[in-house]
Amino acid sequence: MKFVMVPGGWQGGWVFDSVAAELRRGGHHVEAVTLSGLELDGPVDVDRPPNLDTHIDQVAEIVDRSDGTPLALCGHSYGGMVIAGVADRLGDRLDQLVFIDAYVPDDGDSCWSLTSDSFRESFIAGARADGRWVAVPEGLDPRARPHPMPSFVQSIRLGGSPGPALGRTYISGGAWAGSPFVALTERLRDDPGWRVHEIPVGHNIARRDPYSLAAVLGALPPG
Repeated sequence: MKFVMVPGGWQGGWVFDSVAAELRRGGHHVEAVTLSGLELDGPVDVDRPPNLDTHIDQVAEIVDRSDGTPLALCGHSYGGMVIAGVADRLGDRLDQLVFIDAYVPDDGDSCWSLTSDSFRESFIAGARADGRWVAVPEGLDPRARPHPMPSFVQSIRLGGSPGPALGRTYISGGAWAGSPFVALTERLRDDPGWRVHEIPVGHNIARRDPYSLAAVLGALPPG
């Protein structure tokens, strides 16, 4: 199987390095994406931060050029917004859709509307300098970069349906302090259209327990 992995806010594809190494040892292919504006050497145009559409277009292009290998599209946190948009457009090209402690939007939702008050406050505080970029929160990896504010606040447009053949998996990091995903996890547990796994190490599962995450991903069946 091929895994296309989309990171959450402020992070790049590097956050999946250990997970990707484990999956590759199991014979899988992995492409970890660094979203536009989050490059290590800084954004191409600081005055024009990318929005959610930009990120969906970027990942859709990767999916669209993939060969016929079974494909799992995975998104962490904010990355859930991106993979939902890609699946709406190219669901017939995917076998599995995996949300890793991530937002699962309906049409018209945004990261802003789905998150908690504490995160909204942190977005506002982080963007205070210029209104365009949200500063990196304390405690993240030194490779983290300011995140484009438009991508957090833009509403997603979902019009299609990925179809019943697309496997849907939610991987929860557990009930960490301030998590906006606890109620979502419990709702999806009761939905027969979803598989739900829990790796209770907090939000940044890929960094805190890459081996368990790789084990869950590597065990996914083809769609």
